[in-house]
Amino acid sequence: MQIRELAVPDAWEITPVPWKDDRGLFLESFRHDRLAEATGRSFELQQANVSVSRRGVVRGIHFADTPPGQAKYVSVARGAGIDFIVDIRVGSPTFGTWDSVLLDADSRRSVFISEGLGHAFAALTDDATLTYLVSSTYNPAAEHDLNILDPDIGLVFPSELGEPVLSPKDLAAPSLAELLASGGLPDYAELRAYYAKAAA
Repeated sequence: MQIRELAVPDAWEITPVPWKDDRGLFLESFRHDRLAEATGRSFELQQANVSVSRRGVVRGIHFADTPPGQAKYVSVARGAGIDFIVDIRVGSPTFGTWDSVLLDADSRRSVFISEGLGHAFAALTDDATLTYLVSSTYNPAAEHDLNILDPDIGLVFPSELGEPVLSPKDLAAPSLAELLASGGLPDYAELRAYYAKAAA
């Protein structure tokens, strides 16, 4: 597999190498050793999640209290979508910036997102099936939202998707400026120390 760091530091794109023959194909979708080699840290799996979305549905931007936060290894098992990673870590040199990766069932590409980064997904097809391997179990009290339509972030969605379909919770989420003013965003220096503890 090929692993490259994204424009948002501490997030990586993973592209597997498929082996094809007349029976179909085989690939390694996750390798803890290769991931640790590329990222310089370990990833301890605690829970696996699946979401299924119809075309045009947008989920996020979501993040969790840090530490411990929740690192995510995200893949698409069916269909296609755009995965967005947003740097919401106060003090980060790339605070407020974002990057995106096309995830689809053809390429079987994945994304690894470190704790403290914001995450969102836009479904490009009906029945877009997303799988998440995560480093901590679900804790609703520690989960938070950032408004995906915040112009200060400026995520760009494909024009053919039309108006994003959002949950009431995501639609009512606060802006980046509001979260910053309330002290509700992760701290970059604190997270860098936390990442160092997870060094492989």
